Amino acid sequence: MKKIIECVPNFSEGRDQNVINAIADAVRETPGCTLLDVDPGRSTHRTVYTFVGDPETVIEGALAAARVAREKIDMRNHKGEHPRFGAMDVCPFIPVADVTMEECVQIAKKFAKRAADELKVPFFLYEEAATQEYRRKLPDVRKGEYEALEERLKDPEWHPDFGPSEFVPSWGASATGARMFLIAYNVNILGTSNQAHRIALNLREAGRGENQPGKLKDVKGMGWFVDEYNMAQVTVNLNDYHVTPIHLLFEEVKREAAELNLAVAGSEIVGIVPLESLIMAADYYIEKEGLFIYEEEQKIRLAIERMGLNSVAPFIPKDKIIEYIVAEPPQEPLASMSLRGFIEEIAARTSAPGGGSASAAIAAMGTGLGAMVAKLTQGVRKFEAVESYMQQSIPVLHELTQELIPLIDADTSAFNEYMEGLRMPKGTDAEKTARITKMQAGLKTAIQIPLTAMRLGDRAWDSLCQVATYGNPASKSDVQVGAKALEVGIWGAFQNVLINMKDIRDESFRTETMVEAEAIEKRSRQKCAEVLEILETGER
Repeated sequence: MKKIIECVPNFSEGRDQNVINAIADAVRETPGCTLLDVDPGRSTHRTVYTFVGDPETVIEGALAAARVAREKIDMRNHKGEHPRFGAMDVCPFIPVADVTMEECVQIAKKFAKRAADELKVPFFLYEEAATQEYRRKLPDVRKGEYEALEERLKDPEWHPDFGPSEFVPSWGASATGARMFLIAYNVNILGTSNQAHRIALNLREAGRGENQPGKLKDVKGMGWFVDEYNMAQVTVNLNDYHVTPIHLLFEEVKREAAELNLAVAGSEIVGIVPLESLIMAADYYIEKEGLFIYEEEQKIRLAIERMGLNSVAPFIPKDKIIEYIVAEPPQEPLASMSLRGFIEEIAARTSAPGGGSASAAIAAMGTGLGAMVAKLTQGVRKFEAVESYMQQSIPVLHELTQELIPLIDADTSAFNEYMEGLRMPKGTDAEKTARITKMQAGLKTAIQIPLTAMRLGDRAWDSLCQVATYGNPASKSDVQVGAKALEVGIWGAFQNVLINMKDIRDESFRTETMVEAEAIEKRSRQKCAEVLEILETGER
């Protein structure tokens, strides 16, 4: 999965549209960044930008925006209702997909150092990036706001983490850090604003005060009435959806509403959400209701239906889920070909695609045939006795097939790094060393692709044995072909590991990789024989 980080910088300008647009354009024009939202506020005199990128490009986007702010915003002329102490007031980095919080902490530090060095302005680290506990919370870092900053910077305890300790009147100071994704979420109540607020007080972490905490952690909330919907809402911010997920908040509101004899009429997500948050909701309802759903699209639909996310406006996944918004069409020219085209491409007078791509395709056909038989068995009345076995096998074989398909193209491009090294200069000793290092790294990359195919194929055997044992007997030949195809696919990938391994100089890498690869290849022969034996004997 592509690494995705969200960045939500807040700038102290909400009235001058030229400045607002200039900052937006700076982000939008940064290669690799996708600007998702621009939310200006006239009374707050503040604009919140939301964009996403990978670990490298998200820093460039934030820097581009900060450069514009340095040029166009002057804090000496700024007044607004929202607390602030700098032109770029706050700039959090948030993990969305395949990224850890620690990675975001390091990204925040890199950004702060580069921005402070280039713009000659102070930066403080907060939240998960904070170096001192007393600097963790943003209100503490921003205490006294811009007006108190000049004196505050003179206090050694409040020297910035990066940049000058001297007051920069036109800029002020900035806070950057890492935090979890915040989800703005509303649950609709067929009742009054007072009743909705009563529910919110019971659930939000702060509760009704120090002596009456609420039920749910990392939740801020209140109740209000929305005239345009003619409904009340429990409106919350979920500060960490891993602590309090969307579905848990929804179910708790339903429980509280039932005690007041009120009906819940669906809910709405304000803004965008990570895919994981909706998959978590779907998995909750799947387990709660004993459902069998394994495809991502159907899981999303289940979450939408169970929480009534279409109740006040259409919930369109491609416009609301971050991963779908930034998704790029897969670069899979081989896998996207017709079958005839792929075979003819292999048969052409070129070295690629070759055995590696063919092996990945053959392995995918093997797992795909197993998935097919399991799906044809599942849900059929006369096979109800083996339903549980098919429900175990289908998700595994289905997912492995999906993961093997991209390797058809990945194998063809695996040698790019090696070829780059081959073309490097070799006139001096230093150039020769750099060239060899690059080529060795390229060979390791070329080995990792077929090794990954072997690992994926290896994970299919137990499920394939289960399909052979309990699947529809009329599909016996399909399972036989599937088992042999998987064995051949793994064997072919193993040959690609071997041919590239002969030039590897890293002995520890060679030894470790070969032990694993040989074990997988040996097991594939054993497990294929086991599947065929099961099918021949018919033992269950």
